[in-house]
Amino acid sequence: MDSFESVDGVLDFAIEREQEASDFYTDLAVKAKRPDMKTLFKQFAGEEKGHKAKLQGVKEGRKLLPAEKQVLDLKMSDYLVADAQTEETTYQNALILAMKREKVSFRLYTDLAAKAPTDDLKNTFLTLAQEEAKHKLRFEVEYDNEIMAEN
Repeated sequence: MDSFESVDGVLDFAIEREQEASDFYTDLAVKAKRPDMKTLFKQFAGEEKGHKAKLQGVKEGRKLLPAEKQVLDLKMSDYLVADAQTEETTYQNALILAMKREKVSFRLYTDLAAKAPTDDLKNTFLTLAQEEAKHKLRFEVEYDNEIMAEN
């Protein structure tokens, strides 16, 4: 844990990132014009709050079960660029931003797992990495179904 003073410091950092992610999706839900888009982003805001709660539980001594399997990565976000931000975020841009954000979260948890001092903490971070990968995959599938189908 090179730049963190303690395991609690790492967990606090991850908890803050989850709160930021929840706020990000809540903001997108408020800005969304389409009802299905509002619902999708509200759902993700709730899931990020769930991640935060899991991390807070780990900080209090609870353990997370390891992820059952790895999640498929369609790698769509590797090849997509969101248009410059406008006052009204398009559905396409919102999905691209969400994919990229989930990819960064996956990398964060993977990196934290590699530096974790205990197996329990490593498994916690790997489990959260897989949950972030599931989120990214859901956005990729939505992008494929809604945006790519239109083109």
